[in-house]
Amino acid sequence: MKPKLIIFDFDGTLADTTATILTTYRMTIDELGIPERSDAEYQATIGVPLREGFRQLYPDFTESEIDNCVDTYRRIFYANKQLFIPELYPGVQDTLHQLASLGIHMSVASSRSNDSLIDFCNADGITRYFDLIIGADDVTHAKPDPEPVLITLTKLGQYPDDTIVVGDMPVDIAMGRSAGCRTVGVTYGNSSRRDLINAGASYIIDSMPELISRVIFEQ
Repeated sequence: MKPKLIIFDFDGTLADTTATILTTYRMTIDELGIPERSDAEYQATIGVPLREGFRQLYPDFTESEIDNCVDTYRRIFYANKQLFIPELYPGVQDTLHQLASLGIHMSVASSRSNDSLIDFCNADGITRYFDLIIGADDVTHAKPDPEPVLITLTKLGQYPDDTIVVGDMPVDIAMGRSAGCRTVGVTYGNSSRRDLINAGASYIIDSMPELISRVIFEQ
């Protein structure tokens, strides 16, 4: 059954933001003079809200210290965001165009702030494809909670059985599954095929065009 709605993650799914995130983390840690973490540890926070990411990196920090980390990260990001515009992954633009031609509705549900999410979608020229763009500050409970998906379904008048959630992280898969949707894990982002399988993804794809060739037309 062809889906009526596809909900995409952004970071690591539509656009390659890994270098931007790692660079901003490094600049933040350097400015604050706090202990460095490895790139793998920074990358493991992608997909969760920024505050939770810093909490994951520095579990012993007080709320005030976490606030300072988040504020510094955001200030550095916005001061440099014109240098940080990410590139879309290969095939993303064409795939979105084909999905729109098939009459499939599309939206974005990200743990990135709404402002930066819309800025990046505008800069990458893909905003026009989406009926709704939801960031972490648009919800009370972010991924892996199903709230972003449930809000999307309500606003767009769609049902879980007719919806697919696409993401690169286990939190994306958990979010979609908890909302009762089929899920697609992409292996070219920030987690491994094994992690996506273990998270229970309905499908695994290695490139965005496979969303059409192996998922949409396979059903």
